[in-house]
Amino acid sequence: MALEMRVLQPDEWDVWYDQLELAFGGVPESPQERTLYEALTEPERSLGVWDGGTCVGSAGAFSFRLSVPGGVLVPAAGVTMVGVSPTHRRRGVLTSLMRRQLDDVREGGEPLAVLTASDPAIYSRFGYGTAAYDLGVDIDTSRVRLDVPPGTDEVRLRLVDPREALADCERVYAALVPGRPGMPARQRGWERQALLDPPAMRGGGSPLKCVVAERADGEVVGYARYRVKADWDWTGADGGVDVGDLDALDPAAYAALWRYLCGIDLTWSVRARKRPVDDAVLHLVSDVRRAKARVRDSLHVRLVDLPAALEARTYGAALDVVLEVSDAFCPWNEGRWRLTADAKGGARCARTGEPAELALSTRELGSAYLGGPTLASLAAAGRVRELRPGALAAASRAFAGDVAPWLPHGF
Repeated sequence: MALEMRVLQPDEWDVWYDQLELAFGGVPESPQERTLYEALTEPERSLGVWDGGTCVGSAGAFSFRLSVPGGVLVPAAGVTMVGVSPTHRRRGVLTSLMRRQLDDVREGGEPLAVLTASDPAIYSRFGYGTAAYDLGVDIDTSRVRLDVPPGTDEVRLRLVDPREALADCERVYAALVPGRPGMPARQRGWERQALLDPPAMRGGGSPLKCVVAERADGEVVGYARYRVKADWDWTGADGGVDVGDLDALDPAAYAALWRYLCGIDLTWSVRARKRPVDDAVLHLVSDVRRAKARVRDSLHVRLVDLPAALEARTYGAALDVVLEVSDAFCPWNEGRWRLTADAKGGARCARTGEPAELALSTRELGSAYLGGPTLASLAAAGRVRELRPGALAAASRAFAGDVAPWLPHGF
């Protein structure tokens, strides 16, 4: 029987999501998680592949607005819920889903598609480039002290119910979005994701806790959500703290939150996973080696409408360069483009017949788009070719950002 691809109908969601769970190992999610993600699913942007009455493939997209260098929020398709049944692998199901999805994204006028990858090697062939990384730390608080900035002692900390503090925490998050490329503006309903707290997600830790940082007038300027994992051995307490979200509007509040987490009684370690790679905590700790810092890929970016995407962001230096772009999967992006930008924020990208000065694919442009990985580093790996001396250094400098791009939560 021929396979059929069609847009998801709301009453098919459970069957469609069951297939997704099967593709990811068959471990069912908690009722709380399923309820949330059913509410967040946009059926009109969700695709299923059916073999008769059986769903064998899925792909969805969320309608995001993503912060890019310069602070503009750019429409982006948040690609999600991609999976193929193990009985239908190597039959072109994934490729057909990616083809249909990117065509739909282009037709909908979104310049970008973004995703987090269970297997990064899968998505590079569809033009996605790794644009942001996560920092993970495991701080040994028995051997590390924090060197905090002036004003930290004046910050008031208060334990609150995570749900009661949600509105204040969301205001802090929203204030940070324009200054950090890669952060999605919180769409309606997404604030609930951070409050998910089924026992299966706790890893043996406590229910979710929240501490807020306040100024003298009571304004909330930071927060941390965390769990405490109590443990004991023959010598006594050996607990740890798992940090979920931590955001703050000023250095004193930021340091006060980290100092609090590192000083919780009966714990000797603080673990955080999804932090920006330039996180200031690396400068607060007295011994960065005892923080056991490491990185992994996070956000992958695909330029769907190349000129619109390149014109949407600002550049760190004036730029005038002709790009020879290859894009086998989205051939409308292929060809020669002249990108000009000034230091004040204006950018223009248009087709040209002038000689090319840099040669690369949309995957490399996706990697460099948010100002993280540099074009120079990609060139060192042989993925960008300089055709005019000096063009690489100028373009790499212009694309680079002041802060590392960061995706604070999955989707």
